Amino acid sequence: MVKSAQETAERAGALETRGIEPVPAAERSGHPMQLFWVWFAANISILGLPLGATLVAVQHLAFWQAVLVAVIGAAGSFAIVGVVSIAGRRGGAPGLTLSRAVFGVRGNFGPTAVSLISRLGWETVNTTTAAFAFLSLCAILFGTDAGAKASPVLTIIGVALFVLLTVTVSGLGHAVLVAVQRWSTWIFGALNIVVGISLVTRIHWDKVFAASPAPAGAMIAGIGTIAAGTGIGWANASADMSRYQSPAVRAGSLIASAAAGAGIPLVLLISLGSLISADDPSLASAGDPVAAIRELLPGWMAVPYLIAAFGGLLLSNHLSVYSAGLTTLTLGIRIKRVYAVVVDIVVTFLGSLYFMLVADGFYGPFIAFISLLAVPITAWVGVFLVDMIRRRSYDPGALMDMRRTSAYWYRAGCEPRALFAWAVAIVAGYLFTTAGTGKDVWFSGPFAQTWLGVNGVGWVVTFVVGAGVYAALGGARSTR
Repeated sequence: MVKSAQETAERAGALETRGIEPVPAAERSGHPMQLFWVWFAANISILGLPLGATLVAVQHLAFWQAVLVAVIGAAGSFAIVGVVSIAGRRGGAPGLTLSRAVFGVRGNFGPTAVSLISRLGWETVNTTTAAFAFLSLCAILFGTDAGAKASPVLTIIGVALFVLLTVTVSGLGHAVLVAVQRWSTWIFGALNIVVGISLVTRIHWDKVFAASPAPAGAMIAGIGTIAAGTGIGWANASADMSRYQSPAVRAGSLIASAAAGAGIPLVLLISLGSLISADDPSLASAGDPVAAIRELLPGWMAVPYLIAAFGGLLLSNHLSVYSAGLTTLTLGIRIKRVYAVVVDIVVTFLGSLYFMLVADGFYGPFIAFISLLAVPITAWVGVFLVDMIRRRSYDPGALMDMRRTSAYWYRAGCEPRALFAWAVAIVAGYLFTTAGTGKDVWFSGPFAQTWLGVNGVGWVVTFVVGAGVYAALGGARSTR
């Protein structure tokens, strides 16, 4: 088969010039192992450790229970990511662009805007956390102050370095991103293994094995916590990567590549985090998890650990920023894809500097804010998956046509059933949601203190309501 000019250029590492327009079938030759490495790299961050720590410190699970919960919650939620990626293989377009077929070319604005804000939020978290790791590394190597406000020049350098490394890969596009994610996984994976072995050698095993098992309800809640903190947040970005997959790729292979690719590193890191917390529960409540883990390591491990933390966050940010650029274009902003990436990265650059150099606090209120955005994203996943039950193809021209002539114009550019189901699911989800902790609670739904709310599985309600309402309205009975 003769390769297209676009594919040849991409294989050579050239700039990806395609935006959100569907990739022609003749130009799609990707295979599932590419996605395996993409998802593996995006989830290799050492910050998976605090997530595992919460299973023991908050849910009070025994170590073996935490491992089982990690397998079901992480691999299971990324299986959902794999299912959504099937739409990318079918339509050859990014997830939120394909979403126009579900919500209408105008009605899709709401889900797209929410997704973009959430992406920018998590990218700001990644950038800020990586900059703190950079400051700690400089403090060890050069004796500088590790505080952001005490070292403003170093803070700017740290943020700029992380942003530059991110935009270089995300800006060049799909082929470069796939290659970098694959080979970087070996480097930072090896560093994580060294760090993990060092942490394991310091465990007091008598404390680990002395823990009593928690009831089954706590395990169910733990599965919900892990799923919400891992795969669910990536579901609306999965088609962004799978749009270059060959039409001949089997759906099961796409699901397996996501579940295994993300599941392997997440299960190992979450299990290690739960093991550490069984010995020392302070990790789960640490305001700065990077520093908290650093304190558990011997002095000689500080440098490789901080490099691993910085690199893991970078690999996650590559994928997030690439997806954010496509989401920006889906809003209707008419610029080239690489410029959309630059715009998004400038926002996270300025946001990170503000929170590090100006604001007094960051993690608590900011994560509470973007956690609120997880509810409408989960509602979108529910509606989108139901639509996939019968839909086997997408109209490439209609996806790009924002006028009345589009086959996805529906009523005034909106699909009422999808938007209604999405809105109802959001309301249902917020009934069980609490944003913030302690005295800094921003929002608490009327059912937030029920078992579902307290255990953080209100997102399940959101998903079920969104999918159920849309199906009941007939959303699954027509391919439109």
